[in-house]
Amino acid sequence: MHNGIAGIDHIIVGVRDLEAARRRWTRLGFTATPRGRHIGQGTANYCIMFARDYLELLGFVERDEYGHRLETFLAQREGAMSVAFAPEGDAAATGAALAGLGLHPSAPRALGRALELPEGDAIPRFSLLNLPPEETPALDCFICGHLTPELVRRPDWLSHPNGVTGIKAVHLLDEHPAALAPAYRRLFGEDQVAEAKDRVTVATGRNVLSFTTPAAFHAAYPGIAIAAGFPSPGIVALELRVASRRQTASYLRQAQIAVDELSDGRLAVAAAEATGTPLIFAE
Repeated sequence: MHNGIAGIDHIIVGVRDLEAARRRWTRLGFTATPRGRHIGQGTANYCIMFARDYLELLGFVERDEYGHRLETFLAQREGAMSVAFAPEGDAAATGAALAGLGLHPSAPRALGRALELPEGDAIPRFSLLNLPPEETPALDCFICGHLTPELVRRPDWLSHPNGVTGIKAVHLLDEHPAALAPAYRRLFGEDQVAEAKDRVTVATGRNVLSFTTPAAFHAAYPGIAIAAGFPSPGIVALELRVASRRQTASYLRQAQIAVDELSDGRLAVAAAEATGTPLIFAE
């Protein structure tokens, strides 16, 4: 099945204080890009770039009458809020592929941001499209095509002292994961969706979406606390690839960040250290 999606492009992390979030993630060992201001909007971001995907710290820098989605999210909590998928080619071609599967993508729309570089602003540009919520249940997402990728992936932005190299998985809570499987089989194909007791796993191309009941997540990750009243569905944790588990553990401990070692050797950092979302580090 060809859906025109190449995997996850980036994950949006909603934050209430953008500068404080940049400092917190820098302490975790991530290299942040210069700030980007969304053109015509009151939002700005710092991005944590990897070779094929990235994390976007997103917050308000001034009042924005159009920022209802982020405003509503931040009224409840900070943390990972949305997934942006990468098109295999351009967004329009991915839209055509999705429509060919009987899905209902929006028309592509333009987005630009002013990247505040020492030598003057650069303007990365993007083409975005959405699917209706019922076609990606329990997941706030969209598709993001890069029109100027050379502006956002400078070599010095891709190296992180903590050794992280990319996104491995997005862990989401949902009360009834099995009910989500038909929609994701339609979107990604029968052989990309696996069902187990209280869990549905979706292979997106180069990353994984893991939908789990709260009880099953707690049983699998007893050391990772879930905040009381955490909204379900929602992104409960991010799993990141690292080049060396030992290097990552050493960096975090030297930075005096509490690290929990999971039963399979992966490392976890609490939500309080990463603006609301626990991080899992996997070699």
